[in-house]
Amino acid sequence: MSNEGQKPEAQKPLRMVTCGGCGAKVFIPGDLAPLATTPCPKCKQKVMMPMLLRQFELRSPIASGGMGTVYRAFDTTLEREVAVKMMKQELLNDAKAMDSFYREARACASLNHTNIIHIYTFNELDGQRYLVMELADRGSLDTRITRQGRLPELDILDVGIKVASALDTALKHNLLHLDIKPGNILFNADGEPKLIDFGLARKVEADVSQEQSAWGTPYYVAPEKIKREPETFLSDMYSLGATLYHAITGHVPFEAPTVDEVVAAHVHTRLTPPNEVVREITQPTSEALQRTLAKNPAERFASYDELRLALELARGQLLYQQSKQPPPDSTGGGGKSWWRR
Repeated sequence: MSNEGQKPEAQKPLRMVTCGGCGAKVFIPGDLAPLATTPCPKCKQKVMMPMLLRQFELRSPIASGGMGTVYRAFDTTLEREVAVKMMKQELLNDAKAMDSFYREARACASLNHTNIIHIYTFNELDGQRYLVMELADRGSLDTRITRQGRLPELDILDVGIKVASALDTALKHNLLHLDIKPGNILFNADGEPKLIDFGLARKVEADVSQEQSAWGTPYYVAPEKIKREPETFLSDMYSLGATLYHAITGHVPFEAPTVDEVVAAHVHTRLTPPNEVVREITQPTSEALQRTLAKNPAERFASYDELRLALELARGQLLYQQSKQPPPDSTGGGGKSWWRR
């Protein structure tokens, strides 16, 4: 039968996108709905059909949580990469969820610090509320702990110094974070730690009952909160200490079969010094973390400046110690090293 006179089958439209998994530029079906995904032709990871939200082109999902989904996006006006957090539609009528979303946006926006995630705008389009912020898409401290088990002492001292400085800035603006944990410390492309998630943050002088006060994560919660005593910046300091302890040893400060036992341990169980868990941890670092994790708030550092100074001194001594270590054996394994002669 002759095909003459028959119209050729219409070619399906294609759209070129960049795969967030392998980084390759690939073609996907052009008729996909915005935000819909399809397997990457090269690495099989999911790639997303971009969506334009005002001047922000949402290109790929970064993370998803109880409040919504965070997307890697491109600001077509200022020509820079950003992150866009879109709130779940089903939460729009949830007053408590909305209050937390607004609190996070306002708290972060009021703070200007290199190690606190920068908020660019908070807006709404066609009933969709969204938050545009600095992009920090190189994983969290939590994912690094999961992947590596425990992290180098020098790296953790750097994180501790920078996050303590960030918390000090928040305190100067009369804010407590109240949910410091490894998952709330992200890293950007330059390796800088960024403190996020001020959803539980509140003013220092706020009178919040235990029933109204939301719990942080049990593995990092301060003893005074467990005992229903007033929380101060020293509670955030304790949680930061617990976070650093976890990262540097590969273990949370207190491990137990149940949440109740973990919580009780923060109040009653002696802390195992970090250098008893990992012998290589230097004494100054171990002592600084132990003081940060003192059960009595009055026995912790009196200020973030004092904590930073202790961590900086530990860092300096560690660097000096590392500089004095002999170079690796360059003899190919056959003879004595030069420092042993």
